[in-house]
Amino acid sequence: MVDNNTTQDADNIENEESGMESMEELMAMYDHTFKQFTEGEVVVGKVIAVDKDYVLVDIGYKSEGQININEFKNEKGEVNVKIYDDVEVMIEFWDEEHEKLVLSKDKAEKDKIWETIKDTFDNDGVVSGVIINRVKGGFSVDVGLQAFLPGSQADLRPIRNFDEMVGQTYDFKVLKYNRRRNNIVLSRRVLLEETLATKRAELMETLADGQVVEGIVKNITEYGVFVDLGGIDGLLHITDISWGRVRHPSELFTVGDNVTLKVLSFDLDKKKISLGMKQLTPDPWESAAEKYPVGVKTTGKVVSITNYGIFVELEEGVEGLIHVSEISWTRKIRHPSKVVNIGEEVDAVVLDIQPGNRRISLGMKQVEPNPWEVISEKYPVGTVIEGRIKNITDFGLFIGIDDDIDGLVHISDISWTKRIKHPSEIYKKGDLVRAVVLEIDKANERFSMGIKQLESDPWESVRDRYPIGTKVSGVVTNVTDFGIFVELEEGIEGLVHVSEVSTERIKTPVGQYEVGAELTARVMNVNADERKIGLSIKRLDVEDDKTLLKDYVDNSRGTTSAFGELLRENLQNGFTLQGNQDAAEKEAATSDKDDEDEPSDTDA
Repeated sequence: MVDNNTTQDADNIENEESGMESMEELMAMYDHTFKQFTEGEVVVGKVIAVDKDYVLVDIGYKSEGQININEFKNEKGEVNVKIYDDVEVMIEFWDEEHEKLVLSKDKAEKDKIWETIKDTFDNDGVVSGVIINRVKGGFSVDVGLQAFLPGSQADLRPIRNFDEMVGQTYDFKVLKYNRRRNNIVLSRRVLLEETLATKRAELMETLADGQVVEGIVKNITEYGVFVDLGGIDGLLHITDISWGRVRHPSELFTVGDNVTLKVLSFDLDKKKISLGMKQLTPDPWESAAEKYPVGVKTTGKVVSITNYGIFVELEEGVEGLIHVSEISWTRKIRHPSKVVNIGEEVDAVVLDIQPGNRRISLGMKQVEPNPWEVISEKYPVGTVIEGRIKNITDFGLFIGIDDDIDGLVHISDISWTKRIKHPSEIYKKGDLVRAVVLEIDKANERFSMGIKQLESDPWESVRDRYPIGTKVSGVVTNVTDFGIFVELEEGIEGLVHVSEVSTERIKTPVGQYEVGAELTARVMNVNADERKIGLSIKRLDVEDDKTLLKDYVDNSRGTTSAFGELLRENLQNGFTLQGNQDAAEKEAATSDKDDEDEPSDTDA
């Protein structure tokens, strides 16, 4: 017999086991309805609630995950999310035991960007980013993540102004990255070099001498402008900018200007291109000879001033030189800057033109009549002119006449008799003086005048005042080895030669006579042309002998000797020279001998 209780217990046990199995199956089914997640995984969830602090997102877990509201705010602080929006999130923290789930939208986005960076690096792709600020050694770039752009990788050439690149959006190559260190290094230069190489190859294939090209000014120096032709740079030298004068290229260009130029030459191996701008227009010198024939009066602008002249621009590219000697007929121009200023308009006459040498000689003074052509008619030689002394030099006085013409009174024409070491001894600047016109040399533009010519030359009558044989007195002005200078009157001097000092032979009169002492001598000769008077001291000693001889001759009666005739003749002629005396004595000796040989009248 079976115990019913036992059977019932067995059933109960079986039912309990069956229920437990059903519960396990039910729990397993419940767990199966929820997804399994790992921290750091990125999943898609749906927004189910938005409050002021958090956004609740259902990702299919037992409980909703929460995300800080700040991750959904834009730059203006506005919340850009609403209920039922699908969002990508990253599981930051998952506590299964406490059923706590923390999500992050930002980290999910960054994870996606890292994948993009990796893919870009692996496939040699390009990523776009914005330079947000300058940092040490380069720039910080926003590519979704913060990346670093070295300064050397920012451009093809060294950057002068780093601030100009901040805020600009560029494409970059990823040089390297390290997600664990949160490090990304970019390069813009690599892309520019690739682009440049492509453009350069295309340009070189089509480049030709004389070709007209378009470009952009990249850099400006004192010697020219570097122009980007779209892949390669060309140089526009300062001499090829304009036919006219260019002081500095920065006067005509700024960086970034679009320019049209002509290819003058290029070297494919050295990758050098010479460009020209003035060659786009005709050379103005080709027609200069027709526009500016010799003798034509023209107007131009002063563009340069040197110590030797003025450069005048007649038109763009055509300049003429006014030499300093062609500025004024009469004025002595020390420097042209005293007459004109840069930028001033001046009138000039073409004196010579050489288109082959690109030279034009101009004259300013030729615009007005030459005053030297009429000065001789206005002031003929012999005219007495009164004027003021404008300048004093060691060689004379310059006296102002008119029309800026100065007359020169040479130091030798100031006085007939005075010895003048320097004209300033007598005159000073501004003095009013009278002078006589001596000569006008129009060819050499010289006007000679004289002051002493207002009076007669005292030497013209010196023979009358000092006849030969005259006894004169004067003051010793100088004693030299060869003689003594004696002033007979102001400006009139005579010389006692050393041979005429004494009847005795002396080597020098120095020490025997003093300057300032009074001296008496006899006039030997007068040369008015050479302004010389010869004096003799020793001739004074024969004066007594001459008197005795004269008395002897006068008292001799019936004497017919040659000695008496000779003495009488000499005395009548006033000869007192020692040579005549010696001749007379010799003749007398001969006559006495003859008298001894011939019988006298008494004997007869």
